[in-house]
Amino acid sequence: MQRDEAGSVAPCAFGAPFRERLRQLFVWRRDVRRFRRDALPEGTLERLIDLAALAPSVGLSQPSRFVVVKDAARRAAIRTCYSDCNKEALAAQRPEKADLYARLKLAGLNEAPGHLAVFADPETRQGDGLGRRTMPETIDYSVVLAIHTMWLAARAEGLGLGWVSILDPARVCEILEVPAGWHFIGYLCIGYPQAEDNTPELEREGWERRRSASKLLFYR
Repeated sequence: MQRDEAGSVAPCAFGAPFRERLRQLFVWRRDVRRFRRDALPEGTLERLIDLAALAPSVGLSQPSRFVVVKDAARRAAIRTCYSDCNKEALAAQRPEKADLYARLKLAGLNEAPGHLAVFADPETRQGDGLGRRTMPETIDYSVVLAIHTMWLAARAEGLGLGWVSILDPARVCEILEVPAGWHFIGYLCIGYPQAEDNTPELEREGWERRRSASKLLFYR
């Protein structure tokens, strides 16, 4: 940490080359579905969680709760939960998209060496409730920010992250035996991707296309 002559912390300057590299990191971040089975270096998940803890949180509440899932039986139960939910999701698809949905297989639960379930603790006393009195959902938003921070950090290390959302939250909480008050946010698969691309797979496969920012911007 650098300080100026007055003893204040000197601001950190991020020049144009860094900003362009950061933009490339955003461009190349992907939701990975297929992984190599190579083991992660010891301490990888813990290091990524350290970085995730730097993410902003409402009232500095840090409501994220990370559960590293190593037990084979619990992983198998999560896969079964996914399979059951995926069948229901397939049945609910419009006929013109059902075949494409069936082809978009998510293999991360079988292949990825790292499994991480992420929860929000809405009853945390840290932060003394600051900023969430009228919007308690900001607790969940804070956890999502932590996941995104981890996502970028993983990509910078050449790792892929896949967010599995086709799960029954109640079953996940039961399988992992977490405190009753915790709110399930997402199940993450982490490992080395089989392939890399700067275009989302859903766009490449024709499921959807990314809109330009101008389509998302409104003025009042």
